Amino acid sequence: MGGQSTGRGRPEVDAVTPEPAAHDDLSRDVYCVLGVPIDVIGMRGVLGRIRDAARCKTRLLISTPNLNFLVASQWDRSFRQSLILSDLCTVDGMPVVWIARLIGIPIKSRTAGADIFDALKSDAGSANALKLFLFGGPQGAAERAARTLNSEPGGLRCVGWSNPGYCSAEEMSRDDIIEEINASGADFLVASLSSQKGQSWLLRNHDRLAIPIRAHLGAALNFQAGTVRRAPSVLRSLGLEWMWRIKEEPYLWRRYWNDGTAMLGLLFTHVMPFVLCTWWMRRTHERGEALTITQDHGARVVTLSLSGPADARHVDRAIPVFRAAAAARKRVTVDFSNVCAIDARFLGLLLMLRKQLEAQGCVASFVGVSPLMARIFRFGGLDLS
Repeated sequence: MGGQSTGRGRPEVDAVTPEPAAHDDLSRDVYCVLGVPIDVIGMRGVLGRIRDAARCKTRLLISTPNLNFLVASQWDRSFRQSLILSDLCTVDGMPVVWIARLIGIPIKSRTAGADIFDALKSDAGSANALKLFLFGGPQGAAERAARTLNSEPGGLRCVGWSNPGYCSAEEMSRDDIIEEINASGADFLVASLSSQKGQSWLLRNHDRLAIPIRAHLGAALNFQAGTVRRAPSVLRSLGLEWMWRIKEEPYLWRRYWNDGTAMLGLLFTHVMPFVLCTWWMRRTHERGEALTITQDHGARVVTLSLSGPADARHVDRAIPVFRAAAAARKRVTVDFSNVCAIDARFLGLLLMLRKQLEAQGCVASFVGVSPLMARIFRFGGLDLS
């Protein structure tokens, strides 16, 4: 394994709540799709998050779920956890966009990792170029991408690269590799490994990496190096990029075949049942009904009793209550006994509540869940246990 670097290397919601931290997980417009968080955020929002993180030196882990991510997350719990622990999950891949729209998520288009890279590169409005470190990719690709980026003006400047070779995530987590990356002084670390290895490596070294912004952007590095040509925009918009990728990299046909067949199974066993169950619950409640939340702050447990439709229209009502409950640093029990409807947006909020509590060593439990709602939780990928 070798590396190379450039020289530069009832009380209800009116209860008193703390001021929200900027960009905390509960404030994200996130939906739950097959257990994976999906942020509804456009390119402008993504670039804003990246620029803020670079300026303030705050950690920002970005994941870009595509069809392969959705499929792999169904059987690899650690891989799914890497997505849940990410600070931002943008849709990469038209199949995910189509699934999201079917569920009712207001996603207009994808925000792919390669598109994020290109947008940053062409960002003429930034005062200073974002310092980049490239990690992984085929032999020589990172160096070629770095030279290409540094040969023309733009919003990115490569200050280092490293190619650890073909080895495990553990082997490429050696102290000397991490030290080289940290010494570069980069703002943005772009990893280009296999999806599962890349996510595993980023998660394994989350607390060791000093670079604030991290993302596994897959083929984006190859596109920049010119070793692989990206599909024309018309094919990408039609969801046919996979055909072009197979032409460029024939060995990918097996992955696309396996992902496609697995997704067809998930479509009929999870996605469509989720759509039908949420529709059935939604049609039973009055359109003007509102969500109410009763709070009971006990000595060890905060109990939140919900009544009415727990859906996207009422998330803003729930967020400050959930945030106050999390701030108590106790176990939180959410009672759904009187909830008449729920959707992917509220499941996304529950996913973020559980994430925030677990980060504090606390637990979120969901009780009073009807059999129909339990099926919605299961089809949506949110574990009740």
